[in-house]
Formats: sequence, C-alpha cells, structure tokens
Amino acid sequence: ADYFTPEEMKEGIEFAHAMGKKVYVTANIIPHNRDLKEMERYFKEIYELGADAVLISDLGAFNICKKAAPDLEIHISTQANNTNYMTVQSWHEMGAKRVVLAREMTLTEVREIRDNISRDCELEIFMHGAMCVSYSGRCLLSNYMTARDSNYGACSHPCRWQYALMEEKRPGEYMPVFENERGTFIMNSKDLCMIEHVPELIASGVSSLKIEGRVKSEYYVATIVAAYRKAIDKYYENPPRYVFNPEWLKEVKKVSHRDYYTGFFFGIPDTGAQIYGTSSYIRECDVVGIVLDYDEKTKLAKVSQRNRFFKGDEIEIMQPGEDYFTQKVEVLKDENMNDIEVANHAAMTLYIKTDKPVVKDAMIRQQKD
Repeated sequence: ADYFTPEEMKEGIEFAHAMGKKVYVTANIIPHNRDLKEMERYFKEIYELGADAVLISDLGAFNICKKAAPDLEIHISTQANNTNYMTVQSWHEMGAKRVVLAREMTLTEVREIRDNISRDCELEIFMHGAMCVSYSGRCLLSNYMTARDSNYGACSHPCRWQYALMEEKRPGEYMPVFENERGTFIMNSKDLCMIEHVPELIASGVSSLKIEGRVKSEYYVATIVAAYRKAIDKYYENPPRYVFNPEWLKEVKKVSHRDYYTGFFFGIPDTGAQIYGTSSYIRECDVVGIVLDYDEKTKLAKVSQRNRFFKGDEIEIMQPGEDYFTQKVEVLKDENMNDIEVANHAAMTLYIKTDKPVVKDAMIRQQKD
C-alpha cells in the first residue's frame, strides 16, 4: 500500500474533521524487532497531527503507544484475532477503547461477547468486503510466494490463483486439483455482504460496522458506504417497521466485487462460500466521468472522461446525500463546445446536459452490457 506522508495525513485529518468525521490510523502490523524503533516517534506524530484513534494488533506496540501518546485512543485491530470475551475484556482493562472482532465469528458469539464485557468497551465488526482464506488477514501466502507482505498492506492475493498438482518424479506434468467437480480455485472466497441483515447486525450490540476497503477506489467507497448508510438510517427511523429496500443490494452490486455471501455470521460457511470456476471480479458498472463544474443557466456539466461513452447512452449520476438519477446523454460537446458523438479520448474534457443540477466531483457511471 502507498502510505500517507505526515503532510498528507495532516491535510486529510483536517479535511475529515471539517466534515464532522473522525480519522483512525491503522498501525496494526505484527512487528518484528526492527519495526519497534520508529514506533514511539510515529505514535507521537499521529497524535500531534490530530488523529482520533490508532488501530493496533500487537501487545508490544500497544505498550509503546500508551507510553508515547497516553491520550491517544487505542482500538484493537481484527488482526489480534479477538474471538472471546476474556480477550476483549483484557484489552479493555489495559486501556483499549474499542476492539474489532475477528471475522470468523457468528452473530450469536458477538452477542455473547457484548453481554460479558464492560458496558463502556466498544465493539466493531466487519459487515462488507473481501474475505481472507487465512485467519482475519494474518496470511503468509503472499509473503512467501511473492515477497509482498499482506500484513503491511501489499497482499498479492495468491488465494485467488488457480492451482495444479505436480508429482515430484513427473516434472512438468500438471494434474488438476479438484476440491469438487466444479473447479480448481480451492481458496477463492466470496465477498462478505450484510446489506440485507442490518437489523441483525445492530441487534448484536456492536458500536461500529466496518467496511473493508483497503486500496479501493473512491467510487467503490462512495457506493458501498452510501448504500449501508441509507439502510442503517432507515432502520433507526422506525425499527419495528423497517423494510429492506432491494435497491440497496443493487447498489452494492454496481462496484467491482466477487459473488456475495454472509461470511461466518450465521454459522460456519459451507462449500457455497467458495468460487470454484474463476477468480475474476464481477463489474456491472464502469465510471465514465467525474464532474468538474456545472453551469445552472445552460445546465451543462463540465466532465473529465474516465471511460468511453456515446451520445444517446443512458448514464447514472451519483452525488453526496442524494439518490442517483438516470440521465440520457442528449447533448455531448467537446471542450471547444463542438457537438460530438462519442467521448473516446482518455481524460478528455467534455460537456453534457443534465436534467438535474450536479455538484463538483459527482461520479458518472454506466451499466455494462
């Protein structure tokens, strides 16, 4: 992963705080001796930059943080493998404000933890995103096979690769590895999606619901967060009369994803939790443009192109705080205001006419054929 410089982190924290949001910094590596030297300085630095909390998975790092920045709120990462209430309570008694539980747990187990720990200890669980074949992200396959450490944010996802078997005395003769008759992707997990089970998540007693989004695009983050935000807000409006809206599920399918399932929440996953035929992502939509500006008089949106689209196409425009709307591209002009039939030059500036006002940085997407 590409990390933030202190200057970039300061800018990001100030921006988030201006929007009324908090910033939690992940420092959840499993450190070796060489990693300890810079930790004291780092924890002091992120505290002074204004971070609201730090996520830690290692006891040694926890103690360094407590000494270096005693007022910095500490959350215990899922990579600490938190699966029982004694572990959670112990972290809390040492000074942790929140504990992120392992993803390999049922909702019943989550509720049991909630019922057996201090009331002021916060719990957080994952509700959406990629699942790891190894335990809560502590996988060494990538490190061993490609020298890219998943714990440091650089996983090459070898669990998604297709494998074959080769017998020692018959080099070059590859025999297929079958988990069953459907294929050879033996470690290829489906993605977690709990958009249809918001009431059950809230009833588990957790304080925070987490979306896995490491190295994801702003389009992915905006789409997934918005869908869950709508579902959660609708639930709290009137819990007894809450009704799931299928449009929310359609939304989370419009980002690049694998087939969805509910993870471990309703019991240990069976063979249906794996994808056996392919490791490819499902992409139902492409982002075709980003709005740069909008003229209310002419109703023309200035757009930076991201993927090709044509005059006459139907597009969808999504922007903060509103439902997306569908727009037919009836007016399409280049940056010199000449009529054109297709936006086919990468990152070209163009103009489209919209029926509704749009804001800067609104995203324009198109359903794939």
